[in-house]
Amino acid sequence: MSVGRFSTEPDERESKRVKVSATPLIRFSEEDKQGTLQPHDDALIVTLRIGGYDVKRVLVDQGSAVEVMYPDLYKGLNLKPEDLTPYGSPLVSFEGKIVTPKGMIRLPMQTDSNVIEVNFIVVDAYSPYTAIVARPWLHALGAVLSTLHQKVKYPSEGQVKEIIGNQGMARQFMVSAISQRLSSEPSTSAENGL
Repeated sequence: MSVGRFSTEPDERESKRVKVSATPLIRFSEEDKQGTLQPHDDALIVTLRIGGYDVKRVLVDQGSAVEVMYPDLYKGLNLKPEDLTPYGSPLVSFEGKIVTPKGMIRLPMQTDSNVIEVNFIVVDAYSPYTAIVARPWLHALGAVLSTLHQKVKYPSEGQVKEIIGNQGMARQFMVSAISQRLSSEPSTSAENGL
């Protein structure tokens, strides 16, 4: 019952505020940097449960719009061409080359008790990573990442859970990627006939 401007029933705005405040606040602090080598500009490399297996060497890339699976993971999961659905759009690799996908596969990714179905674009290209997880997975999980703190944080069961990156592996892969690029490109002096 309502009298003038006062009501005995909760205002719609109040009930919305209650729902919003029930979601835990995700933040990063100086304490989250403990265990990392600072300063750095390392990528965020994690281990994730994909298709029922713990998969190492997964790059978390909020700048990417699609999840990508590389040959090592494709073979490791014993996937076959008939497991893939067609995917016609080409992708651009880190080197700026056009890559034609072999297809797409939908697999479950588990973090704690959360399971999210993810569409992976399967490519046959060199990468030191087994997979790249991107904005679709981050958004579905409600996750926030910080490469500075080497963590992904996400809400789960009223708490903030975290996935910790492997900074040592990130540094190792950077060296591997540079070595691979240098060995696959002709040297400048060879091109100039020197």
